[in-house]
Amino acid sequence: MPLQKSPTGTWLPARVPQSTITLAILLVLCSMVQSTTGGYDGSMLNGLNILPPYTDYFNLNAATTGLNTASVFIGGFFGPMAAGVMADKFGRRIAIFWGCIITIVGVILQTAAQNIAMFVVARVFIGFGTAVDGIAAGVYLSETFPSRWRAWGVGLFNDFYYVGALIAAGITLGTGKWQSTWAWRAPSLFQGIFSIMCIMILPFVPESPRWLIHEGYYEEARTVVAQTNADGNPSDPVVLTVYKEILDTLEWEKKEGRTMSPKEIIKTPVARKRLLIGMSAGPFSCVVGNIIASYYLTYELDTAGVTDSTDQLKANVVLNVWCLGCALAGTHLVANWGRKGTALLSQTLLVICLFIIGGLSKKYADNPNAASNSLIYGNVAVMFLFQGFYSIAWTPLLYLYPPEVMNYSIRANGLAFSQFMLNALAVLLVFVEPIGIVNIGWKMYMVNASWDIIIIVLIAVYWVETKGRTLEEIDAIFEGQKHSTVPDVEAVRKGEATVNLAELEKEVAATALIVEK
Repeated sequence: MPLQKSPTGTWLPARVPQSTITLAILLVLCSMVQSTTGGYDGSMLNGLNILPPYTDYFNLNAATTGLNTASVFIGGFFGPMAAGVMADKFGRRIAIFWGCIITIVGVILQTAAQNIAMFVVARVFIGFGTAVDGIAAGVYLSETFPSRWRAWGVGLFNDFYYVGALIAAGITLGTGKWQSTWAWRAPSLFQGIFSIMCIMILPFVPESPRWLIHEGYYEEARTVVAQTNADGNPSDPVVLTVYKEILDTLEWEKKEGRTMSPKEIIKTPVARKRLLIGMSAGPFSCVVGNIIASYYLTYELDTAGVTDSTDQLKANVVLNVWCLGCALAGTHLVANWGRKGTALLSQTLLVICLFIIGGLSKKYADNPNAASNSLIYGNVAVMFLFQGFYSIAWTPLLYLYPPEVMNYSIRANGLAFSQFMLNALAVLLVFVEPIGIVNIGWKMYMVNASWDIIIIVLIAVYWVETKGRTLEEIDAIFEGQKHSTVPDVEAVRKGEATVNLAELEKEVAATALIVEK
């Protein structure tokens, strides 16, 4: 397929396919291959925590197991502090590139680790790198995908967490019989392949059109809008409508004195409202209870009565297949039913599952020797249901919802803050929860279910629905009006509204001059 030059405004050039559909596939692949790193990491640690060659080599106990695992979130804690600024200053693609490079460095150090300190430092690098490229990719996809495909495009970005998890589960199952340190070093080394693949795809996808316009590259941005919406036709009505909508909105933000400073996220009441609603997806997804099965499946299965290491590794593989299917189904719901409704459904199901798991785990703990197979298998089944219900909403929404709710001037830093809060909580929970499971057992599930009820209330009261709107049209929910005179993009695309192309061309030229000044 012929490639068309796509101006990027950066040192990293791009030549993209002329077909919009082919380009959309590349956009998804670019961001998804690096998102698999996070899923691979969680599933790999699940497997390694079961393998004697890993636990014996580092002589792990509950505290050091938590440290080895949670250290990736230490990097994820600091990564967002740089991610938003990097994505705004250097471009979305450049931020993704450097995030991948840092991740690769961490993977090499992790594979070569000689002690706990080296392993922890390596995982800090991995956490930092994946935070940077994950945040940049979330913003990049939301700003580059056409509104009709945004839910699927950005939702699939995080759905591939489970593809990485499935690959890691299969690899650790395969190396689990090895008696050397390569039982855990080989899975560690393979983790870097996804970042390498992402770097290879970057030259074939364009820069964000919104970033280009903000940086003064107007014709370049129009070229990208044409490439991503109409097979490269810059005079298509949808292309002109999208382009004009972005220009008008950036002009309004400029008149309002909006800047790209991180302080912008708390500067005005509306900005604070958008931040609190948008960033809530990160912390909410972290505290609902999935941390246990994502990183400590062995502890969870132990409480249910499944104690054989081979059976646990097989359960890890099956779990990730199940979660991938649920995530894909959830992305369909998010795209067609809406973000808020899907989140409420998923969260309600999670609360029910946690109470059931807690009850069944208590029954097993009261008399393990007399526990029937039906009790054990029933508990495991509900654990699997829980992870599937989590995947329905939180997997696609984690990177989809925050960029939609936040306007351009706070989008990158706002998503970074969401991830910062997620990782801050994860550092605590990943370290504390195995200790909690060991000490209070089934009660940990009851505690988790109780605070999940509060999350349901917060979503029901404060979340807004963003389905079917462009990023600029979402402004009307928070600002009271859309800051552009053109009809809604989807109305133009569906033929429900028309635009005067000659007049729109004149308006585009005039608006570009105003924004440039």
